[in-house]
Amino acid sequence: MTPRVALVHERFTDVAGSEHVVEQMALAWPEARIHVPFARPSGIPRGLGSRVVTGPLQRAYQMIGCRSHAPLLPLVPSMLRHARIDPAEADVVVISHHAFALAAAAVEVPSVAYVHSPARWAWDAGFRRGEAGSVLGRSALSVLAARARANERRWAPVPEVVVANSAAVRDRIRAWWGRDAEVVHPPVDTGFFTPGSGAKEDYFVSVGRLVPYKRVDLAVAAAVEAGVRLLVVGEGRDMDRCRARSGPGVEFLGRLPREEMREVIRGARALLMPGEEDFGIVPVEAIAAGTPVLALGRGGALDTVVPGVSGELVNGRDDDEVVHALARAMRSWDDASYSASGLARFAARFSEASFRSGISAVVDSVL
Repeated sequence: MTPRVALVHERFTDVAGSEHVVEQMALAWPEARIHVPFARPSGIPRGLGSRVVTGPLQRAYQMIGCRSHAPLLPLVPSMLRHARIDPAEADVVVISHHAFALAAAAVEVPSVAYVHSPARWAWDAGFRRGEAGSVLGRSALSVLAARARANERRWAPVPEVVVANSAAVRDRIRAWWGRDAEVVHPPVDTGFFTPGSGAKEDYFVSVGRLVPYKRVDLAVAAAVEAGVRLLVVGEGRDMDRCRARSGPGVEFLGRLPREEMREVIRGARALLMPGEEDFGIVPVEAIAAGTPVLALGRGGALDTVVPGVSGELVNGRDDDEVVHALARAMRSWDDASYSASGLARFAARFSEASFRSGISAVVDSVL
């Protein structure tokens, strides 16, 4: 018998990787309602609007014009602890957790926590320093980090099962929460991201938001050092730092429509991932599209970038060493080492169907 499931997500303010995870959960359990403290229409994945249930914070979010959600985050745990999830509605609650959603484990039914990562900015002071530029910003983030750590410590023991989205996140859960976790990789749209029919062109590519932790500035600096062409797809608050390290051959394309982005990825010799990701959906999209990945050998890349199979890994003790390692790899990159069909076969293990099967099996095991 199909279990009755209630889904909980931290917020629907923008559609990004975690929202696509919830979208696939909603497909796995088509009768499930999705509980969020607050949402805006543009932040809800297509087709899910009628299933979203917001809480008391929705009115506050609307009063501030659905702009910054940061002031509301400290209130999320309290709202989720009192979420109106009727035990008659669900046999199990599946929680999509970033920093505060874990408090939904307080409901009176068994729960499963799908963890995109423990709040990395809360536990890792070095990561936090890169995320806030001003003294006031750092102070505010430190206060919020303390709240996030307290929330995770309190509720981490409660879910029947904790699921990590990568081996790296599983290791963080063990170190920071003292719990073991299963790994179910996030879903990748391998039906859309497929190899193209055209030949590779003479450029590398970086795709994603320009935010500090993704370290796109290192990819830019490495391309300049290597004397290769780099296309940067994306926009964000780290644009100035990236442009400051730019030079001949580096082109900033901004945000592209999905189809155009896929074509740029298909034509690239390799996609660069110079930052440490929790998992990294974009690199797997590139692999599915027949483009190998050149990545920093940390975090989620260790699950998806297999040297000689789906790409190459580099390391360094500091930023300069990482830049030099990326530049060396780009100068010596061997396109003949990879076939589009082989890359697509490798990426198939991360398909949306594989995710739905994996997370459904975890929930069934709880019941």
